[in-house]
Amino acid sequence: MAKKDALTLAAERIGSAVGKAQGKAIELRNAGEKAAKNASKKAQKAGSVAKKELAVISKQVESLQKQLVKTTKKLQKALR
Repeated sequence: MAKKDALTLAAERIGSAVGKAQGKAIELRNAGEKAAKNASKKAQKAGSVAKKELAVISKQVESLQKQLVKTTKKLQKALR
């Protein structure tokens, strides 16, 4: 089985937290509480914000990986 990196683990934690929040909000909403509807909306907003932040972080990681590859090639060329 492949080793999971920190980004994947962070995504799993965010997903599970959002899922728990949405589940609780839906449970309360079905009970008929008005505050639960607001909680449901907040959970959805939090989830979308977390997804956007994760996308930004993953783009930064990809750019750093590309930069590392370029730097490695330059160093190897300089050492020859």
